[in-house]
Amino acid sequence: MTVTNYKKVVLIPGEDAAPEAFHPTVALIDMLKVPIEWIAPPVGEAGIARNGNPFPEEAKQAIDTSDCTLFGSTNGTSGRAMRYLRWGKQTYANVRPARWFPGCNSPLKNPEGIDLVIVRENMEDTYVGVEGDLADIAQYNFVSRLHQKPVSGMGKGKYALKVITEQCTRQVTAFACELALKRAAISGRRPHVTSGTKHNISPVADGYFLEVARETAKQYPDVLFDSLLADDLVHKLVVKPQSFDVIVLPNLYGDLFSDAAGGVVGGLGLAPSGCFGKDYAYFESAHGSAPDIAGKNIINPTATIFSAAMMLEHLGFVEESRRLVTAVEKVYAQGRALTPDQGGKASTTEFCDAVSKAL
Repeated sequence: MTVTNYKKVVLIPGEDAAPEAFHPTVALIDMLKVPIEWIAPPVGEAGIARNGNPFPEEAKQAIDTSDCTLFGSTNGTSGRAMRYLRWGKQTYANVRPARWFPGCNSPLKNPEGIDLVIVRENMEDTYVGVEGDLADIAQYNFVSRLHQKPVSGMGKGKYALKVITEQCTRQVTAFACELALKRAAISGRRPHVTSGTKHNISPVADGYFLEVARETAKQYPDVLFDSLLADDLVHKLVVKPQSFDVIVLPNLYGDLFSDAAGGVVGGLGLAPSGCFGKDYAYFESAHGSAPDIAGKNIINPTATIFSAAMMLEHLGFVEESRRLVTAVEKVYAQGRALTPDQGGKASTTEFCDAVSKAL
């Protein structure tokens, strides 16, 4: 096979403990002998050391000419690369699966059957980053719907802008419905999409998300679409997570509730993610860079490995993706090489060695 048949994947390891999970994951993929060309541009500290820039032009060009990116977790040094991967490449659907399998250290008494996906809108909401002093908006005389008085008269304080647009809501809901159909083709269950909003408190912004989501879901008559208030949704995520299939959420709720979903299956060490746009995708574990355990070789690499498995599937290497996931599941079922967050005593290296043997 010539090099022109290879998929090009950019590697960005991230900071703190993230590279300790990242590099062994790449080694596991290499064992699968998939036709991937790894590209490792200088990003973060490496970019600063080489170019005085944490995200130099060569890194941007590498992303632009690649098929996708595998990203570790960042503490901010690689943040400019992450922002480009999200907003520059318009990866609008942040897909965060939460699935329990034997061996996962779930806090629930009966976690069997948890298999859901949160689809988080990835472009807007409060993440537009428009904030400031209340005094700055006094000229607009905004009146609180609940307090019935001008916001500027509430005293010294700050504000943040929440933005919900038709385009972003429509495209992420369509993505969620199509994902539900794909999952149903495998599981045999009826595809089910649930929306979560606080439309009782935010009837304009959250109400608009719900309105557009409902309209969009009507284009998928085979998909059962329902909605919950966001607080009721997070309650049901804990009490009966097995009742969910695909959950579509505005950006902020998606960020928060996907961590809750990870928690019910056994922690963020199990939580992968993939961010998808119209013509690009990148993949990263949903947890942070874990600076508190950096250098200890105990970070759970499962989230990174599963993110890589999502990447392999996206690139068309479906069988190799399945092999990688199955190998991880075998290690959990055996229970002899689990990391401390899963109740074991194994190091990151020992866990990855066990996965390597299972492959």
